Amino acid sequence: MKRSRTLAATAGAAALALSLVACGSDEPVGGTEDAVPDPSLSAPTATPSEGMSGGMETGGMETGGMETGGMSGDMDPAAMLVGPGCGDYAEANPEGAGSVDGMAQDPVATAAGNNPLLTQLTAAVSGQLNPEVDLVDDLNGAEDITVFAPVDEAFAALDQATLDTLGSPEGAQTLTDVLTYHVVTTPVDPQAPEGDYDTLVGEQLSVTGSGDDITVDADGENPASVVCGGVQTANATVYLVDAVLMPSGT
Repeated sequence: MKRSRTLAATAGAAALALSLVACGSDEPVGGTEDAVPDPSLSAPTATPSEGMSGGMETGGMETGGMETGGMSGDMDPAAMLVGPGCGDYAEANPEGAGSVDGMAQDPVATAAGNNPLLTQLTAAVSGQLNPEVDLVDDLNGAEDITVFAPVDEAFAALDQATLDTLGSPEGAQTLTDVLTYHVVTTPVDPQAPEGDYDTLVGEQLSVTGSGDDITVDADGENPASVVCGGVQTANATVYLVDAVLMPSGT
């Protein structure tokens, strides 16, 4: 039975992510060639019996900070972009659902599914990597979150043993923890991103630097650099990063 875990801010809140460099692989994570990302995929997560307390359907996430978690009014989707890869991304995706303008029209999981650079992340959050872990509906239903989204090359850098573990029934909780570690419960301001932020997994994630030099989880075992950040979707601010972040204990 597919695990249903609601992504919500609890006493600690928790984590997830997205992408903006050349694809490391055209295949979904774990090498299933026919697992094509589907923007309409549905959702939740994995704590076999517990689920995440304080589910979004009972009140949503408490948010704060700047009001950029999703587009409002006539805001230019490109106005807040930071990072060295934004120009290349815009040039490679000038229009369509996977472009900066296109992503601003859809909620975050759907926007990621439309992006040709995020096929591995899409597979991981939609049940294609592990049928027990499907977070699409919860992510699409959240409000004012920030997603640090690993690009395809970040997933390609993971060793096969790790991918096999994350895709196994026994690894469902670990995969859920890894993905939700990439999701911050409040918007992260692209113009002033530094700080320690609560994630959906219940641990904090540190962000340092600014402009074209922003590092996420600098004290972790596998820190990530922002390729392009401040990408807006209908309900989230997205930072494309070059590594898959790992919470403690994984």
